[in-house]
Amino acid sequence: MNTSDTNNTSGHQYTKDTTTVAPIICIGRQLGSGGHDIGRMLSLDFHAEYYDKEILKLAAQESGFSKEFFEQNDERHGFLRSVFHARTSHLSGNNFYQNNFSQESLFKFQSDAIRKAAAKGACVFVGRCADYVLRDFNNVVSVFITASLQFRVDNLVNRQGVAPSEARKLIEQGERRRAEYYNYYTGKRWGGAESYNLCVDSSILGFVETEKLIAAFIRKRFAR
Repeated sequence: MNTSDTNNTSGHQYTKDTTTVAPIICIGRQLGSGGHDIGRMLSLDFHAEYYDKEILKLAAQESGFSKEFFEQNDERHGFLRSVFHARTSHLSGNNFYQNNFSQESLFKFQSDAIRKAAAKGACVFVGRCADYVLRDFNNVVSVFITASLQFRVDNLVNRQGVAPSEARKLIEQGERRRAEYYNYYTGKRWGGAESYNLCVDSSILGFVETEKLIAAFIRKRFAR
């Protein structure tokens, strides 16, 4: 499949948001399925703040550790091993041994940052177990974006300039890491329909139309 026809977001016409509730949209995604692009379009549609890697900066501010340290361990289970093999230059201000670090410490800092951001109003979170972290918020909608393997491979080939075999390897490794992280911290199943309010295949409609479908679902859910 030629993903260039389905990934073009330039012609997207945004609908005036009439939702009375400021939605918090949490997106889980398969690698190469367009979760980032669709998330950004949703943030424009709902005049919402967008958080992907941006949440790592907030978590770093929350903890006193460097953003680079959070990036190194982003959506990975097994933080404790990474911490003890990390160079201390990745740590800012705080003394490493005074922080009582554990596997759960980074997750807690990140979760606190997610909750503080969500409390400010409408926002879109991509990954990082935000649907679980915000499970007690009544204005949350959780979405999982999937796509056919060939679509995702083509997307990585086009965007990252890698060979198809390398793209498949990146997808396999990345999704195994995401699943381990999500399953461990949430007790739910990453990518399982029962874990989300809506699951959608972006390779059928393309990114733009998939975003419109998700936006319509959100408006229906929070319509008064």
